[in-house]
Amino acid sequence: MPDPLNPADLWAPPPGAAHGPEPQRWVWSAMEPAERRTRLRELAVWVDWLRTAFELHNKITHCWYRHSAVVEHLTALYAGWTRTYAGEQTSGRELAEADWINTLHAFVPRLQLAACATGSHQDPPPLVPAPAGNAEAFESHLAHSDTTTAPAVHPAAAELGRHEAELNAPL
Repeated sequence: MPDPLNPADLWAPPPGAAHGPEPQRWVWSAMEPAERRTRLRELAVWVDWLRTAFELHNKITHCWYRHSAVVEHLTALYAGWTRTYAGEQTSGRELAEADWINTLHAFVPRLQLAACATGSHQDPPPLVPAPAGNAEAFESHLAHSDTTTAPAVHPAAAELGRHEAELNAPL
C-alpha cells in the first residue's frame, strides 16, 4: 500500500525491477470506469501532497475533483511531475525540476476556484448548447472565410523580399 504522505510511492519500481514504469499519457475519457476511479485516487494522493508541500491548501479547493478543467490541469502537472522526478535524467534537462516548479506556479491561477473558496462546492455554470445550424455555419465559414481560404503567405515574406532586393541592387 502506498504511503499517502509520499506520492513517490505511487510509481516506485517493484522490488527487483531495474526501472519504474514508463510515464504514461492520461486521457480520462479513454479510460474504463474502474481505471478512471483508480487513477483519480492516485491523482488525489498526489494532489494532497502537492497542496501541503507547496502550501497550496488555500489555492486548490477540496472539491477540485468535481471540476473537469482543474482535473485536467492537475493531471498535466502530475504527468509532468512523474516524468521530471521519476524519469531518467537526459542531457539538456539540467533544470527540469525548476522548470516543473515554474510550470506549477504558472498553473496556480487556473487551479483556483473563487466560487468554491469558502469551502462549499459550487457547480460550474451549465453548458450553453450550440444554436441550431451552428455546425452548418462553421462548415460554411471553413469553406468561404478569408482566414481559411486565402493562399499561404508567410508574414515575413514581404520583408525578406525587400532585403533581397536591397542586396541584389546595383551599387
